[in-house]
Order: sequence, then structure tokens, then C-alpha cells
Amino acid sequence: MYRHCKHEMSEDVPTVSRNGWAVVYAGFIIMLLCFFIMLCAYSVTDRSKVSLAVKSFSSAVSLPTTARHPSLPESGENASLKSSNLTGTDSDLDGLYHSIQKMAATLGMEQDISASVYGKGVLLQLSSSILFDAGQAEVLPEGKKLIAHVGDILVSHPMYDLRIEGHTDNTPIHTVRYPSNWELSTSRAVNVLRCFIEQHLVNASRLSAVGFGEYSPHFPNNTPENKSKNRRVELFFSKNNVKKVVQ
Repeated sequence: MYRHCKHEMSEDVPTVSRNGWAVVYAGFIIMLLCFFIMLCAYSVTDRSKVSLAVKSFSSAVSLPTTARHPSLPESGENASLKSSNLTGTDSDLDGLYHSIQKMAATLGMEQDISASVYGKGVLLQLSSSILFDAGQAEVLPEGKKLIAHVGDILVSHPMYDLRIEGHTDNTPIHTVRYPSNWELSTSRAVNVLRCFIEQHLVNASRLSAVGFGEYSPHFPNNTPENKSKNRRVELFFSKNNVKKVVQ
């Protein structure tokens, strides 16, 4: 009887689960996951606030926002920036911007040349009509003269690199030499780059060229005037990491 009672008492004792640690571990992982989700949420909120502030500032000073490249403005209404206080306290940037503005005024090309301060660089837009014949990529004599003036500015500001972009409208082109606007825009950008090297012996490491074809318009390609504005070459001066560049 004693043995029977002992057996019954042993059955009443609850057994301890060997998987209890897994429950505690799962709770810890869930808490840790919630912590990182909160961190990500705060991080996204901060970025959105920064983005909103940048857009508000850009609208206030009529600056386009960035899209194609971290340093370059996206498609949209372009506006020349005439005020010198937009360059802030950066004397190098201020000098570069005013050199370009002075060049445009001296050549009487304010309608064909547009300069904008953007971030730590200057964006110079040139109408393709002053550089090329329609559907061609060979630089015209007048275009070479203009590039020579821009080259003088580039040489006098060795702390800046130059990115050259070719852009077209959406008019199709199908020739043996230029099967599409990709080839035409890229060839135009490369030929402008060659002019800088041949005329000024600019270090090639400071130059880059790229073609966007018809895919980065400033305006809708719905009128001849807008198409003319979209046919352009853009030169973006951005600071390099070298304090002194040997020409």
C-alpha cells in the first residue's frame, strides 16, 4: 500500500519541460527584432525629413532635384542662377561660377548657355545647335571656339573634374553611323571630351563622357521649341579629391 501511495504521489508531480530555454530565447529574439524595427522606423523618418528639407530649399531657389547622378539635377524646368550668394562661402565654387557667367556674357551667348550652382559643383548647359549640325556629332568650328573658352576655365580651376553628357530629343534616327539616339548622344559627348584634351591637354583622368539619348529630357517632347531645348550637352564641374592636378 505504501508503494501504491508513493506511486500515486509521483504521478501528481508536474514534469519540467526540457524546451523552456527555447521559449525564453524566442522572446528575446522577438524583443530584439522589435528594437531594430524601431531603429529602422526612426531612420526612415529622419531621411524623409531631410529629403523634404532639400526639396523645399530647391523650390525656394529654383534648383532642380537630383536623379540621373548623385551630383546632377533631374529633368525639369531649368533656371540659371544669377545670385552670387548661392555659392555660400566656397570661394573656389564662387570663382568657377562667375567665370562661366562672365564667359557667357562676353560671348553674348546667355540664351544658349545656362549655368547653375548645384551642391558642390556647377552645371553648364550648352544648346546642341551651337555645337553640332542636326543628326551629326562632329563639333562645329564655332562649337570648338566655345569649348576652348570653357577649357580655359577648366584649366584655371584644377580642383574640378568635368563630366560631359550628351542629350537628344525623341526624334528617331536610323543611320549606319548612328543607329539610335544612344549612339548619337554618346558620340557627341565623346567628341566634346576630345576637344578638351586636344585643345588644352587636360588630364584625361579629370574628364568623363556619357550619352543619355532621349531619356533624360528637361521638357516634354511635344513642341519643336521643347525638342530644341532637350537637344543639349551638359558639363558638370565637380570637385575632385586631388588638391593639385598636373595639366
